[in-house]
Amino acid sequence: MRLDRFLANLPHCSHRQARLLLASGRASVNGEKVCDGTHDVRIFDRIELDGKVLQAGKPARFFMLNKPAGCVSATADPQHPTVLDLLNEPDKDELHIAGRLDFNTTGLMIITNDGLWSRRLTQPESLLGKTYLVETEDPIDPICVDRFAQGLYFRFENLTTLPAELELLGSRQARLTLHEGRYHQVKRMFGHFNNKVTALHRERMGPLLLDPTLAPGQYRSLTQAEIAQI
Repeated sequence: MRLDRFLANLPHCSHRQARLLLASGRASVNGEKVCDGTHDVRIFDRIELDGKVLQAGKPARFFMLNKPAGCVSATADPQHPTVLDLLNEPDKDELHIAGRLDFNTTGLMIITNDGLWSRRLTQPESLLGKTYLVETEDPIDPICVDRFAQGLYFRFENLTTLPAELELLGSRQARLTLHEGRYHQVKRMFGHFNNKVTALHRERMGPLLLDPTLAPGQYRSLTQAEIAQI
């Protein structure tokens, strides 16, 4: 929200009064005087007027989780454990998932309360690659490397996937990097060649790499350096 709108939402403060307050230098955000009404403020910011705290601000929280199989990428589920159940953190209801994984897909999952940050990580326009380790039921046809790089046509959605990088690691194993997130995309891409995906593990989202010290179900806070990469 813009700072002038935040102030105008206060009791007995009109839009005109908000502009006058800002022009007189009476408002501060995170300890810095702000006169520009277009300045964006979020729930994480401390906002003061004449030294009086209007919003104390909340700490932004960022977690990296190694999702196990058999766990739902949701904040609540009546039948199955969710990824939030794995977190021993206060106020978990304020957190959301940045980039979901299927029930039996494992690997890197990011959980945060910062919506702007998570959108930068997951929105299609960012084109941040998401890398998966894939195992298949049958040997992978080497032609998949070129076909994935060209993009595959999904008739149901009448679209062609963005170019994807496929690295063959074995007859039935590969590393696949996507730059979008279509519904069951990995399984559908290999299904195009009548090959069933038997295991899927996400190891990277953009510059964020799954910490190899995290066992399935374990998590840790992101470092400031990791947060700043997005």
